Formats: sequence, structure tokens, C-alpha cells
Amino acid sequence: MVDVGAKAITHRIAEAEARVRVPAAVARALRRSGHRTRKGPVFDTAIVAGVMAAKRTAELIPFCHPLALEQCRIDIGFAPGTAVIVVHCRVEVRHKTGVEMEALTGASVAALTIYDMCKALSHDIRIVSVRLLSKSGGKRLVGTRSAARARAPAAARLRLVA
Repeated sequence: MVDVGAKAITHRIAEAEARVRVPAAVARALRRSGHRTRKGPVFDTAIVAGVMAAKRTAELIPFCHPLALEQCRIDIGFAPGTAVIVVHCRVEVRHKTGVEMEALTGASVAALTIYDMCKALSHDIRIVSVRLLSKSGGKRLVGTRSAARARAPAAARLRLVA
């Protein structure tokens, strides 16, 4: 584990994204049903699972510092005109270490939950990407965004659709 004792406490923000490609028939079924399968509400369940995972990142990844997250927001929707589900996870904390692993974990577990809840409809579902979009508050800034964009709701920024 890295020693962060001498670091200053700063406002840390990280945003991550996962993309899940589903067959067109699955996308149609999800849209028609209000994003439900026999297992229940897919997007709502994925949001809860992602937040729970982000909060427990230090238990999953051995050298991550345990953090008391101040904010974890997950937005899920279809990329416009596609059968790709976009999971966006934004995490915030005031601490000595960053929260990019928490954002990546939240997005990843939400994507895995979508797969689990939709696999009865098709096994031709692919988690096609998981990536860090941005991080701020530490020594290195990743991603470019204005302060106004950072405060905008994720769904508005990503143009997600039901």
C-alpha cells in the first residue's frame, strides 16, 4: 500500500464508463418492458450493485485504501440509436488519495449486473469497454472538462436515452 500520510486532503472526483452491447432484440425487449426482465428492474438493480461495489473497492482490490465515499452516482441508459448500454459512474471524496478505482469498480459491477440480469434473453451480450473518463483533485488531472460540465448531471452530458 502506498503511504499517503504526507499528502494534502483535497476534493477528489473520478468518472468511469462501461459499455454493454446487447443484441437488437434484447434492446427492444428492455425498452418495451421499462428495462425489466424476469429477474426484476435491470437498470435500477445495476445502479444499486455498482454503488455497493464502489463502496467496497478496498475489499476487492488488495492495495486500495479504504475510503468513506461522499458521493457515488451511477447513470445508465442506451447510447442514442444503438443497442449499447452506457454505464456512467461518478465518485467523490475529500481525502489524500484518488477515487478512480472506486469509479471503475462501480461501473464494472453495474455492467456485470446488467449481463447477469439479461443473460436469460441472450448470451450474446458483451461488456465491450470499461475506462476511466476523468479524475481530478490529485497531482495528475485525467480527461478534459470544464467546471460547468463537471457539475452537469451525467445523463445530460452523455445524452442517454431510455
